[in-house]
Amino acid sequence: MMNLIELQNIKFSYKGNKNGNFTLGKLNLSINKGEIVSVFGPNGSGKSTLLKIISGSVLPDEGQVFLNNKDLREYSHKSLAKQIGFVPTLSSSVYPFSVYEVVMSGRTPYLGFAGFEKKEDHEIVIDALKTVGIYHLRNKGINEVSGGEAQRAYIARALAQRTEIILLDEPTAHLDLKHQVAVFNLLQKLNSEQGITILIVSHDLNLAGNFSSRAVLMKHGKIIKDGDVLDVLTEQNISSVFEVESKVTLDKHDNTENLNIQIKCY
Repeated sequence: MMNLIELQNIKFSYKGNKNGNFTLGKLNLSINKGEIVSVFGPNGSGKSTLLKIISGSVLPDEGQVFLNNKDLREYSHKSLAKQIGFVPTLSSSVYPFSVYEVVMSGRTPYLGFAGFEKKEDHEIVIDALKTVGIYHLRNKGINEVSGGEAQRAYIARALAQRTEIILLDEPTAHLDLKHQVAVFNLLQKLNSEQGITILIVSHDLNLAGNFSSRAVLMKHGKIIKDGDVLDVLTEQNISSVFEVESKVTLDKHDNTENLNIQIKCY
């Protein structure tokens, strides 16, 4: 597999602010092109900070981040936005944007100095809306649609950026089970049909684990385990990282060779 993102000896610290004293590092992590990778860990383990460093919104104190073998610092903000899409944890918008306007904001890196959209931009936005299945909601306010529909709009915004990789921070938080599964089905479809690399921060070991090709466990700002999902999400590792007892079982689904992970914590 081709290395898309590589973190080398990353160290980062929050000191004396609202985040308290926290240190991330030293981290080494590679994300290969075409993977779906889920990052798990307790609150405060550094998962979201890891995404911020990869997205370029936070610069590490030490170490380097490479995107396509090029140091992230060498990218302009505009060129980086054409490479990496970011979907934040779902929250209400403070502005009354329509779904269409939210998705169109993903075209910002491609607009000229005057900021006027071209026909191509509108075509790309329409295609993104149709891909995630919410074209019929394009004129609705982003705060007027359901949580699952709003999350699809933010994923469509990332698609409109035409990026190689999409980073998602708790994409199913505050969603009911139906919409959680729908979001992961959509991400899997984007990965298999468009080759988009997906990196997800999640607390849902069962759901994210079953949709991912690889898992990363974090605790206290360090990567504890990284590898194949079945090797990472073991009872021993879950106990070590989350400090709970668990039972991990594997079941064949519909008599196929696809195994489903079922994790029960107690």
